[in-house]
Amino acid sequence: MRLYRVGDSGEPIRDIQGRLSSLGFDCSPDPRGEFRDGTAIAVISFQQVRGLDPDGIVGSDTWRSLYEAGFRLGDRILYHRRPMLRGDDVEELQRRLNALGFDAGKVDGIFGPDTARAMIDFQTNRGMPVDGTAGPEVIAELQSVGKASRKTGREAVREREWMRNLPHSLVGSRACFDPSCRDDQEAAAAWAMASASARIFQVLGGRPLFSRGVDIFSTESIRARRANRMGADLIVSLRLPQADEPGVYFFASAMSRSDAGALLAASIASRLDLPIGGRATPILKHTRSPAVIVAHPTLGPEHAKGLVAGINGFFVDAADQE
Repeated sequence: MRLYRVGDSGEPIRDIQGRLSSLGFDCSPDPRGEFRDGTAIAVISFQQVRGLDPDGIVGSDTWRSLYEAGFRLGDRILYHRRPMLRGDDVEELQRRLNALGFDAGKVDGIFGPDTARAMIDFQTNRGMPVDGTAGPEVIAELQSVGKASRKTGREAVREREWMRNLPHSLVGSRACFDPSCRDDQEAAAAWAMASASARIFQVLGGRPLFSRGVDIFSTESIRARRANRMGADLIVSLRLPQADEPGVYFFASAMSRSDAGALLAASIASRLDLPIGGRATPILKHTRSPAVIVAHPTLGPEHAKGLVAGINGFFVDAADQE
């Protein structure tokens, strides 16, 4: 989709403003259909709440998040299909299922095969018709059970089990280095650091992977799917801060967070002297393995040694969690 920013006008802007206002983000004093400073401030506020890059521009990721935020559990019937249903209602369903011990996978707001299996398990357990569909009866049953509180869910338990089985060093592990490529400058700097890090990682006994080729520009969502297909044990995305603050970011949303990602972020951040924080961008939200984003203002090969030391430190720290 095209990018919408300050200076644009028309029906798409009216739609964006309407969605923002319905979610509590006021676009005033901008007139309806005019993307001015008030709308930009509302977009930035929304992006910050949703863990997106706060650039004040409505691109594909921000638009998708705006669309998904409009659904509440019970607004529609949820089921597994192609393309898969996405939304905050799916995220809430996953959280509730996980909290009850039915493994819906990562709380990512995507109704995929894991969520469908968890739905079937829940329906079987509760003696309901088994079709994998979350309609009014299933949602009412979820609410009546009363145990779907914000306690530790199955996704967190599974992640802790994964950490307990990690080796005590990076030898034999598969790390996917993800060089961001939002513009030529970032693509070149991120690739330089990714390739330098991969060489060091390989010398130490790891198996480096790349989410894209040196001359290939692809979206964050496409790179996340590639990392999943390659079966990476962890993903390290490299980017320039641009609109965001420098830091190391792990997956965190209002419904869930990755403890393994937080541990990996802390280990890398300590070596690169960066703060850590939670985000929910596609490379963090849609990858099955723990992932982090390293947003460094001077991205380059001179930081590769510290980055790999942070990855290695993660394995040591994970072993200490046992």
